[in-house]
Amino acid sequence: MSSTSRPASQPAPPPPQNLAAYLPELFDESITAKALRVVQRNLQAASPSAPPSLISFPETVPQTGPNAGTYRLRADDFWTCGSFAGHLAALLERAVTHPQHARTSLPPAVLRAALARQTSLWSAPLHALSARTDTHDLGFMLMPALRRAWELTPDAASLASLVAAADSLATRYEPGAAAIRSSDVLARRDRHAGGDEAVSVSDGASSMFVIIDSMCNLDLLYYAAAHAAQPDLAVVATAHARTLLRTHLRQEPPSMNSSSSSSSSSSKAYAGPLFSTHHVANLDPATGAVRWRRTAQGYSDTSTWSRGQAWAVLGYAQTYAWTRDAVFLAAACGLAEHFLARLDGAPPAVDEAVGGGRTAGRYVPLWDFDAPLEDDGEGRPLRDTSAGVIAANGLLVLAQSLAAIGNHELSRRVFEAAVRIVRETLDLSLAAEKARFAARGDGPGSGDSLVVEDVTPGRTFDAILKNGTANNNEHALRRLKNHGLVDGDYYLVEFGNRLMKMGFV
Repeated sequence: MSSTSRPASQPAPPPPQNLAAYLPELFDESITAKALRVVQRNLQAASPSAPPSLISFPETVPQTGPNAGTYRLRADDFWTCGSFAGHLAALLERAVTHPQHARTSLPPAVLRAALARQTSLWSAPLHALSARTDTHDLGFMLMPALRRAWELTPDAASLASLVAAADSLATRYEPGAAAIRSSDVLARRDRHAGGDEAVSVSDGASSMFVIIDSMCNLDLLYYAAAHAAQPDLAVVATAHARTLLRTHLRQEPPSMNSSSSSSSSSSKAYAGPLFSTHHVANLDPATGAVRWRRTAQGYSDTSTWSRGQAWAVLGYAQTYAWTRDAVFLAAACGLAEHFLARLDGAPPAVDEAVGGGRTAGRYVPLWDFDAPLEDDGEGRPLRDTSAGVIAANGLLVLAQSLAAIGNHELSRRVFEAAVRIVRETLDLSLAAEKARFAARGDGPGSGDSLVVEDVTPGRTFDAILKNGTANNNEHALRRLKNHGLVDGDYYLVEFGNRLMKMGFV
């Protein structure tokens, strides 16, 4: 992969006022058609008269190999098992609250009925997860679907499950460390013998693993605290966020602030401290002292894993939105500015011609900001599109908060950066294999009565986006790179919904 074969990056103009026309792919029929086709393929019935039940939950879509283009499925025991139900719920939210942006050839009532039925079906197994106390991932698992079920219906059972999940998550809080345990086991391949080494927290008095991803589970605690009048849940969330300022954020040199930006002038950049992130910290549960810092999914223990940085941007932006504590706003701004600086400072190889004299790719993050360039198998740098769309959501949350305090210049900067990330992601990584509704059967709009077909016959890809990298750490037990990812698609749809609710489309 030659770094000299790519065109030079061009400064990106501000997005036009009509974002619906600038980002039409966010609302294309293919997004809904693909989701309902996955539904059809992954339902089973014990008999013709029995109601359908789920087979398993979508996770990744390989881009190569014998099963390329088709979701790999797992039981509902992984951290993104709720992302597909959340994807369906977000599409239902569009159909109910902004029907003008639910752009399909289906009659609106048929679309609403299909999405409502399937959202309910795919959300149902998630309720039982609320009792789990062996994971911190309950926010990721439950919030995308059950929050919308409560807000759109409202379904009291969904709110009850969210509150129960928050209570379960709070049991993992260690007062001495002022932090929530993430996972109890950090497993990786032995660096020397090539086997499997498991570093396990078998003695709770000696250590606890905390990962930067945990910042995005705090939204569950704040939400439940507000709805159930349980302020102790919010206290736990705020304490955890404050601890990670010390344990996971690394202040970067001030010189990063003055780096030239291809998206906007450096005078608009955030002037405060910049922060990169550690992925995993092992803390003393009694004192909160850091025993060591490592990575489980990034390139190295000292590198900046792009998705970890994105989790921090979104998590601290959400935490500030709940607390209005200026220390969290400063963290969110410093994390966001560093994320943008790393995009702007990426090597020339990230830029690709996309037609019309335009380039794209600079704002589609590499999988790790400090990893050597790695070929993705198609002659392009290995990226993680999910990191980009997660960060873009965080930037929208941050833009709203900055506008609310009158910092309109910085608000516009981060908003335009969010839009650019998504525009370039669509230019570079939107799956060309699209789907559409061809016809429907005699049913009243149920998901299994709709007929979905490939726009180009025989060309199928279940996910919306390609080029997602879940874990490319060389010691990982399971390396997943250059795939479609169910969470990446969820956050892309969520970005479109945020724009709708902000009134920008």
